Amino acid sequence: MPQDMPPVGGYGPVQYKRNLPSRGFRPAVLLGICGAVMTFGWYKLALGMREQHEMAREKMWSRIHLIPLLQAEEDRDQVRRYLADQAREKELTGENVKVYNQDRFVRPTFAATPKETSK
Repeated sequence: MPQDMPPVGGYGPVQYKRNLPSRGFRPAVLLGICGAVMTFGWYKLALGMREQHEMAREKMWSRIHLIPLLQAEEDRDQVRRYLADQAREKELTGENVKVYNQDRFVRPTFAATPKETSK
């Protein structure tokens, strides 16, 4: 029996690689896109933080400029309360009664006291 021999010119090349089409971008392109997105995100974050600091500074300065107005309102309220207390004391005790031991004005202070508990 004769042995089978290869064809004249030999066999064709053996395909051992997988011939799959590439899906998506190359890794370098994908890395570049991710870097661009992150750079844009950091840029927007920096702008937002700068605006937030500017708003906080503006808020602080507006409060600083409002302090004299608020202090004047508090002073007017204190004077109104003081005069009302004087009128109430005059009504209750009469004229020329000295309630305090000194003539100097002492700013009134208010303290919260606990309620009495019944035993």
